[in-house]
Amino acid sequence: MRADARRNYERLITTARTAFMEHGTGASLDDIAKRAGVGSGTLYRHFPTRDALLHAVLRDRIDALLAHADELLAEPAPAPVPEAAPDPEAEALDAEAALGRWLRTYLTGAATPRGTATVIIEAMSAEWAHTGLGAAAAAICDALGRLLDRAQRAGAIRPEVGPRDLLRITNAIGVAAERTSDPAAYSDRMLALLFDGLRTG
Repeated sequence: MRADARRNYERLITTARTAFMEHGTGASLDDIAKRAGVGSGTLYRHFPTRDALLHAVLRDRIDALLAHADELLAEPAPAPVPEAAPDPEAEALDAEAALGRWLRTYLTGAATPRGTATVIIEAMSAEWAHTGLGAAAAAICDALGRLLDRAQRAGAIRPEVGPRDLLRITNAIGVAAERTSDPAAYSDRMLALLFDGLRTG
């Protein structure tokens, strides 16, 4: 990519990030191009669809979310007391806590720009499979699946719960939270209720 094209690309992403934060994911693409100081044709050459632009804007956040899942899965278990038997209850609590922390982090990201949770729900469908956002949704679902599997193997979460269903429910919380005066508090309250239904005991 030429230097001037690279500058336009980066300026469009920066401008789109601001516009999406101000107006949600439905912000006008023509206005984004105008604010970035380029023509609409330049925007569409770099980003043929709104979803391609949104994926570029969200890429860093998605990468951080996936890395967070890896970090949680790699956290060492508490050092056992010498001669003590493994503590299944402690393992279950740790696995549930890791899953809850990741879902809270996810909802924090899904809350901004407004409309992100709805986009991810749509991107989980088969017709999005070959798009950037579709691949991102699949990667998010895979990361959630690994955390969920750990919690289920530890006996913390009911075994019939699947990652796609859990991701859809979590996104539904995100969509509803957008319409409240305190999205973070609402999300925390709904996640607490959700986990009451997910636990085995």
